[in-house]
Amino acid sequence: MILLTPSHDLLQRANKVFLSDTATGLQIKEFARKNAANALSVANMVMGMASILSSLNGHHHAACWLVLIGYLLDLADGAVARRLDACSALGAKLDDFADFTTFGIATSLLLRTPDLLDNILCMCYVLSVFVRLCFFSSGIPFMYRGLPCIYSSAILASASLLSGGNMTLLRFIAVAMILFMISHNFYPHDRVLESQAWKKAVYAGGVAMVFCSSFPPACVYYLLWSVSYILFPTSLWSSKV
Repeated sequence: MILLTPSHDLLQRANKVFLSDTATGLQIKEFARKNAANALSVANMVMGMASILSSLNGHHHAACWLVLIGYLLDLADGAVARRLDACSALGAKLDDFADFTTFGIATSLLLRTPDLLDNILCMCYVLSVFVRLCFFSSGIPFMYRGLPCIYSSAILASASLLSGGNMTLLRFIAVAMILFMISHNFYPHDRVLESQAWKKAVYAGGVAMVFCSSFPPACVYYLLWSVSYILFPTSLWSSKV
């Protein structure tokens, strides 16, 4: 019995260490499950801040592509949260802050010039995104429907890349996007990662296009993708399809 006691104590200690490691592993997995979508929202916000800095430093091409990367991250974060059953008040607030940073401030700076009217247009665009996000976050069903700001930002960024920053075209598109965002009409919120396989394929194509960013026609993909939410909001992108 005296000889067996140390072995017995060692076994108990090993068992405690194993159980402790198992509990720690489960805690890490649970933390990752709850915060996977939040990490995507933070990544979206980082893309927005990087785009803002790129615009202020005159790196227009990089600023546009960073907005488009934010577009992909924003489409992913909500779907991941719902898939992992990790929706939370913190996640909703992070998503709103990230959207306002990337699709409000960063996108508006794509329109910035020394001209006073262009600066006023920038402010109007930011305010329209702010209004759109406020109504969307109100939680009152069917109270407000307008084009989600992520699609208007993708259209502006894609058009800016394709036109080489043609301000006449961008002014026209920006005014149209402002009207679409504040219009109380029929644009469903997209659930691209939770729908049919072909919608997931469209998203995968968008990810692939990021690696072709030096090839100008790559942004045509994003332009057609985002414009389709205006032309075919229900027939193509409704979650009921």
